[in-house]
Amino acid sequence: MPPLVSVVIANWNGRRHLAACLPALARQTYPNFETVIVDNGSTDGSPAWLAEHYAAVTVIANTHNRGFAAANNQGIAAARGEFIALLNNDTQPDPRWLAALVQAVAVDDHIGMAASLLLFADRPEVINSTGICVDRCGLSWDRDGGRRRVATSAEPVPVFGASAGAALYRRALFEDVGVFDEDFFAYLEDVDLAWRARWRGWQAVFVPQARVLHTHSATGQEGSAFKTRWLARNKVILLAKNYPTPYLWWWLPLILAYDALSLLNTLVRQRRLSGLTGRLAGWASLGRALRQRRALLQRATVPAREVFQRLEPAAWPWRVGQRYAHHRPGHSQP
Repeated sequence: MPPLVSVVIANWNGRRHLAACLPALARQTYPNFETVIVDNGSTDGSPAWLAEHYAAVTVIANTHNRGFAAANNQGIAAARGEFIALLNNDTQPDPRWLAALVQAVAVDDHIGMAASLLLFADRPEVINSTGICVDRCGLSWDRDGGRRRVATSAEPVPVFGASAGAALYRRALFEDVGVFDEDFFAYLEDVDLAWRARWRGWQAVFVPQARVLHTHSATGQEGSAFKTRWLARNKVILLAKNYPTPYLWWWLPLILAYDALSLLNTLVRQRRLSGLTGRLAGWASLGRALRQRRALLQRATVPAREVFQRLEPAAWPWRVGQRYAHHRPGHSQP
């Protein structure tokens, strides 16, 4: 029997998405997996619907929304598998999704995470993500986001990290570096995990055959005040925790300059202060982040230079927006 995989799905008022996600998950060719759903206090009847239609699924019901990071941590704690797959409720995995991920990770014990080929559900010819990228200015984005899907090698490709929207992790990775930082609540928690894994020598790969359709930002709407605030806050904490020194001091002026441009763009485009209040909340959390940084560096097994070399080169400011333009409907890149 192949290793048990635990598929963890965090859900918040996503019954309409689960109605498409769970049937797709049931069609997996991989023969040995369990499903754990953590419901974050949904008011749309999700727990009752799951009890009626998916009695074999393990459901953990929270009384309130504890956030994406905490919900996934609850699922990881309840999971029994050697491998743990995280899947957004607004996804539809291809039947060979799990099999492709397990095959890619199983070949090397140093591979701790595998990224899926996430495609936009309404534009399946356009890539949503093939993993996580982070550049030297501290900006993170979806690798290949917005590019048109073309025939590529079926072999796994090294990447910085995996998007938690559809990814496979070794349990051993969580035991080594810890689970998601619940202080992030939602957004960038998977980038933080990828950073921590890099400091401990874990590798990540993108698996082209692990295809998943994704309704991007179906829960936290793209451009919403909620998402803008958490992204702004969590970026400050992310870099304070993980960016390698001495490179941080060399790059900090440019990091701050790019962030100021990002804030200005948000203020002009959205005409609200969520980007500013998020950053202020991040700066207010610096004390805790720096304590976590010290603990991280004390356990690091990879030198700062090697971690820094994993970062992408900085882009000119007027090109940065191209990394995120695919979130707009109808937009794609060659």
